[in-house]
Amino acid sequence: MNKIYLSLGSNLGNKKKNLQQAIRLVNQRVGDVTNLSGIYLTEPWGFRSNDYFLNMVVEVLTDYSAPEVLEKLLMIEKEMGREREAAAGYSSRLIDIDILFYGNEIVKSPSLVIPHKHISGRKFILRPLCDIAPEMKHPESGKEIRQLLDECTDTSKVELQ
Repeated sequence: MNKIYLSLGSNLGNKKKNLQQAIRLVNQRVGDVTNLSGIYLTEPWGFRSNDYFLNMVVEVLTDYSAPEVLEKLLMIEKEMGREREAAAGYSSRLIDIDILFYGNEIVKSPSLVIPHKHISGRKFILRPLCDIAPEMKHPESGKEIRQLLDECTDTSKVELQ
């Protein structure tokens, strides 16, 4: 079994229901969801929108490989109505599920980068991750999640709901 951490976010439709449905589908198709962070209201990151996000992090135990997990997550997003745009950049979405960590593995391929390359600079990832894994060490920097949160220069709003 591999312990993985996933970031979930939604800023369209019934955001809380979207997160709940994503957790249920992850539990059914990826592995046992063993821990949940709080849910945070967060400003959009990387683009402008009046629709704030609800974000959270979940811990999952899985037997699937990292590429298999990614494939299953993309299928869940698509089934939930996520439409990925061909244009580069960020946009509003019904659901977004990202692999943050896959155990202590480091994966760098054209389709998958683990640990997620933006963890250290995004408070909306670090704050909920710190809820459930504050002492976990980033496999590349060796820093604990709570230290990364303390050092994060992201000033965007991240408010526990």
